[in-house]
Amino acid sequence: MVRIQSLQQSANIAKLPRAEGAAHNDWLWRHEDHCLQDTRVELRKQIMDWCEDPNSKCIFWLNGMAGTGKSTISRTIALALAEKKRLAASFFFRRGKKDISHSRMFFTTIAAQLANNLPVLRASIADAIDNAADIFEQGLREQWNQLILNPLKNAPTQQIQLVVVIDALDECDSMRDIQLILQLIAEAKDLGTVRIKIFLTSRPETPIFDGFRQLSGEAYQDFILHSIPLDTVNGDISTFFRQKLSPLKAKHGLGTPWPDEQIIEQLVARAAGLFIYAATTLRFIRDGIDGPETQLSLILNTTKSSLSATEHLDGIYTTLLQHSVLGKRGYHECEELARRFRHVVGSIVVMFNTISARNLAQLLQIKFEIVSGTLDSLHSVLNIPQDESQPVQLFHLSFRDFLLDPQRCSNPRFQIDEKERHTSLFRKCMEHISHLHENMCDLWGPGVLITEIPDDTIQRSIPPRIQYACRYWLKHLRLGNPVEGDIKAIRQFLEQHFLHWLEALSLIGEVSNGAHMIISLEEILSVSCNAY
Repeated sequence: MVRIQSLQQSANIAKLPRAEGAAHNDWLWRHEDHCLQDTRVELRKQIMDWCEDPNSKCIFWLNGMAGTGKSTISRTIALALAEKKRLAASFFFRRGKKDISHSRMFFTTIAAQLANNLPVLRASIADAIDNAADIFEQGLREQWNQLILNPLKNAPTQQIQLVVVIDALDECDSMRDIQLILQLIAEAKDLGTVRIKIFLTSRPETPIFDGFRQLSGEAYQDFILHSIPLDTVNGDISTFFRQKLSPLKAKHGLGTPWPDEQIIEQLVARAAGLFIYAATTLRFIRDGIDGPETQLSLILNTTKSSLSATEHLDGIYTTLLQHSVLGKRGYHECEELARRFRHVVGSIVVMFNTISARNLAQLLQIKFEIVSGTLDSLHSVLNIPQDESQPVQLFHLSFRDFLLDPQRCSNPRFQIDEKERHTSLFRKCMEHISHLHENMCDLWGPGVLITEIPDDTIQRSIPPRIQYACRYWLKHLRLGNPVEGDIKAIRQFLEQHFLHWLEALSLIGEVSNGAHMIISLEEILSVSCNAY
């Protein structure tokens, strides 16, 4: 009987939707750095002391401007907690990465990790799923209460203190959801036996500040990352450069000392407290086609030491783009390369999910050689895997911010018009989904369960470019500049392929998302009737 109950609990827990890439140790983050042993020492100690102190506040909010190393600290803290068996769950938000760019699976993912990491909660979470079969479609508050808060309140009387790590909350796509999440997780401060603390990082954006202002001062403590004395940060960045550049000396047979003390000091000064500057500089020096000495000279000769932190970062982005994308080519060739850059990289920075270079070429309907040739020189700012089936990703959101802000990206050749890119991607999506048809997987009859269809059959019949188009065409429309012809194309699509689209969404497991899209589409078409 006990075994049957255990199997039923496991079956219920398995139903919890999990956001792909959310956990700190997910395969997605396998190449991401952790803090070097001799860096961030005092801050890491302060955070771990907070974790261990039974009287400390429920939430530790680490906020800092872009590029100050928040995610690296989060990964390091999550790893340390996991090693101590003190990590309850982790969720790393990332803009433009499907499941972890929004809050739809936030609490279900946390609940699934809690059930796995804290066996005393398994029965309560499983019962909550049994008692509310539609819990996965309910709002954040209902999911928090039924899947997390109530199971924690009703846990056996055993004193346990664990930590949930939430990274980059500002990259959740809904500010209203962000504020609601803050309100809900603050309720954990009143828990008794199984106490959950939350370590949370974000940029210091106004909606998040406002969300914390609405909480009791007893609920959280904050730490402003960019308020750490510059001398301390510079020491850590100096350690980073020394440890990371040292292997290049032996690999390339460079003289000793390389780089010398003066160069290290110049690099640290140019970093101006930003770890993302240091990381991007390292990749530019390490991966450049002209060798580390030449690449280093380009950095030192094209940036001034008297600029602000953001200006230094913008300077290195401008330098590497001019050098890597344009080089010393003639005017007309530079114009064509810049156009390809805006088309290919511009699409990557505004897309709602990452895809491989080959799938991107198919989505944009251009030759793969154009995409691969455009990306090949951008390893300093883009993670471009050797395995062509793996997605291309930004190393850091600051590169996206730079390209989309004409005040920061001063060279118009590299400026990305966000609305134009969304409009273009919407039209490409419409072209792809207009080829949908009935029974795309050649099923053998009506009433076939999704679980009975082999995954490779679905992937073959509805390839990644079609899946992307089915999921995100409406989002691109909303953020673009549609014209009357676009609205007419939507109406024609609905008349001819609406049911085919719903079938495709069902096959790729996006029916619930489709319901939200239909509601949004109704609003858009109602407005368009008045506009046109």
